[in-house]
Parts: sequence; structure tokens; C-alpha cells
Amino acid sequence: MSWLLVIEYEGSIWRPPSEARSLILQATVGCSHNACTFCVSYKQKKYKVRGVLGIRKDLESLDHHTRNRVKRVFLADGNALAMNTEDLNNVLDLLYSELPQLERVGTYGYAKDVRDKSVDDLKTMKKSGLGIIYLGLETGDDDLLRWSRKGVTTDENVEACLKIGNAEIPLSLTIILGLGGLENSDRHARLTAEALNKIDPEYIGALTLMIPPGTPLFEMTERNEFTPMDPFEILNELKKLVEQLHLSECVFRTNHASNYLPIGGTLNRDREKIIQVIESVLDMGDEKSLRPGYLRGL
Repeated sequence: MSWLLVIEYEGSIWRPPSEARSLILQATVGCSHNACTFCVSYKQKKYKVRGVLGIRKDLESLDHHTRNRVKRVFLADGNALAMNTEDLNNVLDLLYSELPQLERVGTYGYAKDVRDKSVDDLKTMKKSGLGIIYLGLETGDDDLLRWSRKGVTTDENVEACLKIGNAEIPLSLTIILGLGGLENSDRHARLTAEALNKIDPEYIGALTLMIPPGTPLFEMTERNEFTPMDPFEILNELKKLVEQLHLSECVFRTNHASNYLPIGGTLNRDREKIIQVIESVLDMGDEKSLRPGYLRGL
């Protein structure tokens, strides 16, 4: 059953791969930052908070049988964590009171949203049932963060992630392979690994840079101001990144649709196996071993 058959949703749906079977509810619409050069996801949306009233309306559209089937909820859109602490806690309380089988609620977050909250604020959200935060680190390179108009520095990203960790909320980070092009690839891999090592998150998802029409990055590429990396250059960057990661017990995935090679494991335990898989594909040099382009269309 598609949850969307019974719930109104404004605009396109964007969610992490691991939330594919979740009930997706718009606590907010759009993204409070909405300026990244590579992102087209929320360009057609004006940011607003729907809050408890909006979520209650969604839940009222679910019949009794459907309510009893929901085990996970993902709060969209781009960063529902931008809501103030009281409003978000009220949403969480409502969800757990109305969905008897609910086990976890997740949301996207942005470092500036976390900066404006205390560890105690985050702990109250965890107590109310916030089970995971997905945060777009993208890179550990401050030059690339500025270039991509991310709006935060690496230090701010790391500080926000450590604050989430102190609140004991599981954290899933995304990084973007190919973000700096070939000329910045080594630095991007090295500095991103350094940032990830400082944070030591529970989950890391690597995406590959996509350049959709309607983004500033697309226009830059059309003007030959940016040259995307080819698939094997991307895999070489991925290999360099993994080689420099030193993590405790982190689930690492490249299962996002944008990636050329879906792989995964737990770092550091599976690091050598992951590297061997990447090296074997690089040695073959055969694009038939990669995910075909039509499956990467997002």
C-alpha cells in the first residue's frame, strides 16, 4: 500500500533510502536554507511549518487499520529539525499517541538548526521519540562548503554532530562524492574523512554528485566552469575516502540511486573488503560492472 494514497503531500518527496517503507509526513514544507548550488529538491517550495495541526490532519485521513500498521515515520521536508523544540516535541507526542505500533521517527537536520538547540533540547526530543537524525555533511572541505553555498563550516557541522551524539540520538551523515571535481578530489576525500573521524557517527551514506537542471551547478557546468568526474574517478575518490576512515562501529552504504557501485559494510571492520570490491571494479575498467545510467535517474 502507498501511504500517499491517503495523505496530502505538497510537491516532490525526498527521503533517505532507509525510510523507503516509512510513513512520510510533512511537519515542514521545503527547506529553511534552500541555497545549495547542487540541490533542486525544494526550489519550488516556500518554507513553512505545518506543525501539529498539519500532522493531525494527515493522521485523521488514515483509517484504523492503516494506523495500526505504521512502525516508522519520517518527518519531511528538508529539515523539520528547524521547528522549535516545543513544536517538534508536540508532533512527536501526537505521533506516538495516535500510532500504536510506532517504533521510530526520523528527520533531516541542518547544522544551524542544531546550533540553535541545547543538548537538553535534543534529549527531550529523544525522550519524546525522535529516533534518528539525517544530516548532510557533504564534505569536510571548507572551500567546497563555501563554493556549494552550504551555509556552514566544517567546524559547525562537526560541533552539531557531536551535540547530537551527546544527546544519544543516532546520526546518519551523507557525503557527496565528486563534489569538488577531479582537481579537488584528493583534498575532498582527505578532509571529509578527517571530519567523519572526529564525529564517528552510527551511519554514513555516500551519494554521487548529480547535476539536475534548475540548479546553479547545472548552469556552471553548461558554461564549462565545472567538469563532472567520470564513474571511475568517482570510485577512486570513494576508495581514498574509505582508506582514511577510522570509525568505531559505523554502517557505511553507497546504496543511494545516484551511486555507480552499491556497496556496504561496517567500518572499520569491513574496510578492507570494501576497498577490495572497489579495486576489483577499478581494475576491470568495465562500465558494464557499474549501475547503468537509466537506473541513476533521480
